[in-house]
Amino acid sequence: MDYELTNLHILEAESIHIIREVAAEFERPVLLFSGGKDSVVMLHLAVKAFWPCRLPFPVMHVDTGHNFDEVIDYRDRAVERAGARLVVASVQESIDKGRAQEETGPRASRNRLQTITLLDAIEENEFDAVFGGARRDEEKARAKERVYSFRDDFGQWDPKNQRPELWNLYNGRHRKGEHIRVFPLSNWTELDIWQYIADEAIELPTIYYSHRRQVFRRDGMLLSDHPAIVRSEEEELFEATVRYRTVGDATCTGAVESTASSVEEVIAEVAATRVTERGATRADDRISEAGMEDRKREGYF
Repeated sequence: MDYELTNLHILEAESIHIIREVAAEFERPVLLFSGGKDSVVMLHLAVKAFWPCRLPFPVMHVDTGHNFDEVIDYRDRAVERAGARLVVASVQESIDKGRAQEETGPRASRNRLQTITLLDAIEENEFDAVFGGARRDEEKARAKERVYSFRDDFGQWDPKNQRPELWNLYNGRHRKGEHIRVFPLSNWTELDIWQYIADEAIELPTIYYSHRRQVFRRDGMLLSDHPAIVRSEEEELFEATVRYRTVGDATCTGAVESTASSVEEVIAEVAATRVTERGATRADDRISEAGMEDRKREGYF
């Protein structure tokens, strides 16, 4: 029987190759896991890469404390199902230790504070390779990175000083205190992710599908009614049929109006859109054209 090699098969094989290379080359890798669709696919690929053995590295969630309840519930079930060890790096602990300062005001968010928590966790656990689920189509700054993204001993990234990756050869050389961010999904698109989720029957947090939710409008986005968000008098709550295209801190992650309640309906919706999910639903990516790049230079995901 003939076997048809599809684009998804090629992407899957490339990602699994990268994950295995890291496991063989580095001493203390870790996989970042937010419960978002990209990190869910990345965890699925990692489990596939080493099946029937257990994952040879832990899974880490940088927890802002302002998450969607559905996502945290899903995170715990997914990590347990994968048989992985979960490391939780807490932004609240960073604040309590004086390492980060809580923002105040109606637009306060802990999203930017994740950088400090992430870098502290990498140093404390001596992780030398950190898997991230970023894709090159989601934001301009992400498209500048290589698969292996070198970070210095301050956790910083220099986009002008990146290592070439000719013929898919990856240079993981680093000194003690430095580390490499690794992006196995670099060549995937949002549509690829959803088609793979459909083909592999991968479970996602329920907020990725259409549901009724109390929301309010801010800067053209629909933000959820959440205890961590301070609303002004003009920002009135109303109920809408929405879903989320991306998952992050609830204070800066917007929903989109949608009736897509199945994987097939989401795929049709994504195929028709011309706006990236972060550009449409992440307030932190609207700061400036260089906002994400500046944050990545500092050590952000």
